[in-house]
Amino acid sequence: QVLLVESGGGSVQAGGSLRLSCAASGYTISSGCMDWFRQVPGKAREGVARRRSDGSTTYADSVKGRFTVSQDNAKNTLYVQMNSLKPEDTAMYHCAAPYDCYSASWGPYKYSGQGTQVTVSS
Repeated sequence: QVLLVESGGGSVQAGGSLRLSCAASGYTISSGCMDWFRQVPGKAREGVARRRSDGSTTYADSVKGRFTVSQDNAKNTLYVQMNSLKPEDTAMYHCAAPYDCYSASWGPYKYSGQGTQVTVSS
């Protein structure tokens, strides 16, 4: 059974930082690629960052220069460091394993976690 568990969310003021973690079990995150995506109720899912097994990364334009995705293969854990947070970054953040690591679209996903809430106040 594959389990992805996100943690590290919370409430911060604009300009602050958070680091989210995604601990995986039953699936080796280094075997393919992993995404972070976020979702606000009533809005479409938004891809945020992708890290592939070759170390290459892709970021949404809205977070480039502010978010950095990384992983610790020994811990089978994915991270995203989020700096210079803005109120528009407020969302539930999920980690997920895409079917296609080189697709131009974010998703679809074969596995995803329940998410961790990030709230940024102005």
